[in-house]
Amino acid sequence: MRIVNSTAALRALTLGALVVAGVLLAASRAEADAVADFYTGKTINILVGSDAGGGYDAQARFMAQHLGEFIPGNPSLIVQNVPGAGGILAANRIYNVAAQDGTYMAFIQRGILTSQLTQQPGVHYEVAKFHWIGNFASETAVVVAWSTAPFKTAQDLFDKELIVAGTGVTGDNESTARLFNALIGTKFKIVAGYRGTNEAILALERGEVQGLADWAWSNVKTRKGDYLRDHKITILMQSALEKEPDLPDVPLASQFVKNDVDRRAMELYFAQKTIARPSMMGPGVPEDRIAAVRKAFMDMAHNPKFKEDAVKAKLEVEPTSYETVDRLVQLISTTPPEVAKRLSDAMAPK
Repeated sequence: MRIVNSTAALRALTLGALVVAGVLLAASRAEADAVADFYTGKTINILVGSDAGGGYDAQARFMAQHLGEFIPGNPSLIVQNVPGAGGILAANRIYNVAAQDGTYMAFIQRGILTSQLTQQPGVHYEVAKFHWIGNFASETAVVVAWSTAPFKTAQDLFDKELIVAGTGVTGDNESTARLFNALIGTKFKIVAGYRGTNEAILALERGEVQGLADWAWSNVKTRKGDYLRDHKITILMQSALEKEPDLPDVPLASQFVKNDVDRRAMELYFAQKTIARPSMMGPGVPEDRIAAVRKAFMDMAHNPKFKEDAVKAKLEVEPTSYETVDRLVQLISTTPPEVAKRLSDAMAPK
């Protein structure tokens, strides 16, 4: 019988493990160095799929102030507004036109996540092929009417026509209005052509429209708190899976759904609001740069200075990792055909 020296064997195994660990560490450092070498002196362009001055724009600019500090090489970041078609134009540009080297990313409307499923016009990308970086915030939206409009309760939305501003076929103001008309029987009339929420709000003030079918509650509170204080708007309905604690008496839209397929279609639509501010890079960006930017995004999210500055800027941010976006994309891709068709039909521009 051969007797093995256990101490020698243990030393050999330990040495082997150390060698492997050393090789992996060296490879990791080399990869990080390569990313740092690439990004040193570079600028990352953030394409925002909405106009300047709105909620998406404000959060994208806030991210641009902080993210570069956590990316190897510390690139600068600048924001470019690409409004139109509810973010489809920005998504098309990232997928088909922008350099696939990590110097372009997009901060887009969540409607992009279901834009293929619902067969929106003008889509020239595959949602599953984007490299998702993370999600900046979740959101509850509200239906609002201007104070001079004859709408005081949710029931009024079923009894008479509310004229609302539209900001693109995948933009929430249009998508939600069409969805509610189809699934619960509201009577929204969409006036299309506004470039973003900022223009829609101005139209509301000027009396061109009577309300908005989908406005982020966090933005109402932080950016238009005077509307609430001075009773310039009436909150009629909530668009979310759960009620906001500070809106206990405002009904959820789902309370008015009549059947299971419609309920599942609406819940899928509202699931997007848990991924309210997704960001991504194009399908051809190298994996090491994607990994570095994803890590930087979460390092930023956990940074005390970032959180402190968000409070000072009156921005409600709850960053989550790219995995949360990937899970929703996977959920959307496995939607039962009858639910997908119902959602698609409900959201199709008439």
